[in-house]
Amino acid sequence: MSRVFLVGAGPGDPELLTVKAIRLLKSADIVLHDALVSPAILALISPAAQVFNIGKRCGQKLLTQEEINSLLVHHGSTAQTTVRLKGGDPSIFGRAGEEIQALQEAGISYEIVPGITSALAGAAAAGISLTDRRFASSVVLATAHRSPGKDGVEWDRLVASHSTLVIYMPGRDYRRLAGHLRAAGLAGATPCAVVSSAGQPMQQILWSTLEQIGRSAALPAPSLLIVGRCASALTRMEEIEFRPNVSTNTTKQNTSQSEKEFS
Repeated sequence: MSRVFLVGAGPGDPELLTVKAIRLLKSADIVLHDALVSPAILALISPAAQVFNIGKRCGQKLLTQEEINSLLVHHGSTAQTTVRLKGGDPSIFGRAGEEIQALQEAGISYEIVPGITSALAGAAAAGISLTDRRFASSVVLATAHRSPGKDGVEWDRLVASHSTLVIYMPGRDYRRLAGHLRAAGLAGATPCAVVSSAGQPMQQILWSTLEQIGRSAALPAPSLLIVGRCASALTRMEEIEFRPNVSTNTTKQNTSQSEKEFS
């Protein structure tokens, strides 16, 4: 029986794939993958499989979402095992809903194989506990981008004093995004961290605050922004002065910052 598997590739480290994801990559007949899936993960695909890059880089789409849906339906109805390989987790800002609908309408069997989403991978890479009970009672996942025709992000509905906010695809204009968050009610001294290429050799981390982050150069995509008291390089201290610091290895963080009350 033919089946389409929507597989999460996680942050790019092959060791963070699920056992099931690896098995499917080694047995797939067809693999349709996002552009940001790492070469190390693509190397796990069976040599006998037909492999198609259907993602986008630098805002340039190789295919429209409708064309991707059509490819999934075509291969899903003709191949035994089709893998739709997505960065992170398919269900988190991965357009899986649109692809699932296309498969359902075509009567094609499908299954979701979860992966480690960017929020968890980025937090792990930075050594951040998203739900440190001293600072956060919840986590909010958001994206700085909406579908064409949709209203802008309602930041005031997402911001909460006891939540860690993780923003996918923050873009390059940190000043503008920080301005939205401050207008929504967050203090300028609120800690934040940008994690770029989480868990990969080119990983970079920018530690800052909402007040200061606009002065920093944007890190390369893929990246995400973590906002909240958990997003400090020194969460073990209750009183900290937060200053920007870029590190490519979280074990080399600058911890010589002076103390200042956070509010």
